Amino acid sequence: MIDEVELINSLKTEATREKAYRLLVSTYKERLYWHIRKIVITHDDADDVLQNTFIKIFRNINNFKGESKLFSWMYRIATNEAISHLNHNAKILQLNSEELISQKVNNLKSDVYFEGDAIQLKLQQAIATLPHKQQLVFNMKYFEDITYKDMAEILETSEGALKTSYHLAKQKIEKFLIDN
Repeated sequence: MIDEVELINSLKTEATREKAYRLLVSTYKERLYWHIRKIVITHDDADDVLQNTFIKIFRNINNFKGESKLFSWMYRIATNEAISHLNHNAKILQLNSEELISQKVNNLKSDVYFEGDAIQLKLQQAIATLPHKQQLVFNMKYFEDITYKDMAEILETSEGALKTSYHLAKQKIEKFLIDN
């Protein structure tokens, strides 16, 4: 496990910045990729958003004040970048973001990067029916096992609201799976 304070200091120091940035990317790219992928659904979009996320992290590391964990700060950037990407693409296609996500989930079968079976596809379809915030909360808790405390930092909301969102999301997913 890397020392977060040491990494941040190395990222903020010109002489060690490039090496520290490579370490940051190698340490967090997979987790951030899958977090982003659950939001934007497709591999190509996740790849684009991940690249934009790391560019934003690199450009803004000197603004990181350490009031939250580095992990939480990066996840917040990744989440915001993914949502912005969805909203931008939805606007271009003249859809709302929920319609766009639903469309992407329906196209997952033909996505060469999707390795899931019929049950995983059905779960993705169920998740796509949730309101956007519930999708985020469900994915972060169910797939990534992020604590409510860390989620509260990432999404800038209360733990209680997150627990409620997760509970409602689970109920809606269960209902969807039973009905479909």
